[in-house]
Amino acid sequence: MENNKLTEGSITGKLVRLALPIMATSFVQVAYNMTDMIWLGRVGTKAVAASGTAGFFTWFASALFMIPKIGAEVGVAQSIGREDMESARKFASNTLKLSTVIAIIYSFILIIFRHQIIGFFNLGDMEVIDMAVDYLVIIALGFVFFFLNPVFSGIFNGSGDSDTPFRINSAGLVTNMILDPLMIMGIGPFPEMGVRGAAYATIIAQFIVTSIFVYASRKRNNLFKDLNILRIPFDKECIRVIFKLGLPSSVQQGIFSGIGMVLARIIAQWGPTAVAAQKVGNQVESISWMTAAGFSTAISAFVGQNYGAEKWDRIRNGYRKGLQIVGAIGIFATCLLIFGARPLFRFFIPDDPEALDIGVRYLRILGLSEILMTFEIASRGAFNGIGRTIPPSVVGVVFNAMRIPMALALSSTSLGLDGVWWTITISSMLKGLVLTIWYIIVLKKVPEIRQRDGSAVL
Repeated sequence: MENNKLTEGSITGKLVRLALPIMATSFVQVAYNMTDMIWLGRVGTKAVAASGTAGFFTWFASALFMIPKIGAEVGVAQSIGREDMESARKFASNTLKLSTVIAIIYSFILIIFRHQIIGFFNLGDMEVIDMAVDYLVIIALGFVFFFLNPVFSGIFNGSGDSDTPFRINSAGLVTNMILDPLMIMGIGPFPEMGVRGAAYATIIAQFIVTSIFVYASRKRNNLFKDLNILRIPFDKECIRVIFKLGLPSSVQQGIFSGIGMVLARIIAQWGPTAVAAQKVGNQVESISWMTAAGFSTAISAFVGQNYGAEKWDRIRNGYRKGLQIVGAIGIFATCLLIFGARPLFRFFIPDDPEALDIGVRYLRILGLSEILMTFEIASRGAFNGIGRTIPPSVVGVVFNAMRIPMALALSSTSLGLDGVWWTITISSMLKGLVLTIWYIIVLKKVPEIRQRDGSAVL
């Protein structure tokens, strides 16, 4: 555990060493979806639209597991910073139990109301609707693994060990990459299953990841001692702190997902091709924000441990260096999306000129927001590290909520569908600008905040 302490040594070295595996893990998560899109794009635009529509509820699931995930990252990090392993173990066990309960409830809701849920998008194409329902049901059956894996990753990341989650999640990616063409296209002993094959491949891969995480946790007795999520009861005080830490971000992500669904309904006015183009474009653009999110997690763990150890200068210097690194990521993403939009999109849907034209415009417009978007994500992690999860949520909710009236207004002008893309870009830039300035102001008051709170965790 000593080698994983982030309260000593080179700030840049510690940040980069912690961040690289987390960022690589984020790439793994992006690659899951991209692999699906690549093979479904060969099936047809309707298959992409169906998986993309049902995928909104996977996106919404990330809002629900955000509660235990952030509770794990911040709670474990601050506990280890205070050298309180008993508290760290409480966070590990309670976040895993909580994620399991939430996953089971959410899965039942999706399965029972599957037709009404997909019907919300008013897709207007029964073939797409039927495929979307099939995909949603299959994915829902494996949501317990989808929920547990990021929480396991959060526990390890909070302890300063980002290598283990990367290796384990990579094993899941390899499994998914192997199974996708076999199950989607019907190669070898598998029948051609299309969208259903993509869903089966995903949940099998997630199950394998969970199994490896359970095995790895048995070897970490200092953090997972006597861990049995079925036998050990909930700790009420620990659950209270987990919700305090994770609920604001969860609400923000939930509202963000809900707004995304409303925007998808607006986009659906231009037909399934527009829905598919936005889905693929979002996956391409996710390269930058998932990478920044990986670094954000590293900043959260770094700030959390140093906050627990009351090392204020390391927090300030770590945040500054973090912004420099994610800023470089943002610049690269801007250049990639603007100048490489056409070949990037054609790689996913090669045979649909209409989808290609829409997707290229999406990527080029979104490319303008990448730098400030990475700043927002990094600042969110820094806020989480000091246990202040409300400011990122306030900024996220306010500016994301602006997207609906702005999209309706701009899309009704000569901009048409591009008005929706400009809405996303403008709101992303505003979020990054406001949240970064807010954190810089808060940084000056961190010692007083820590003294007033006493401790942000148990």
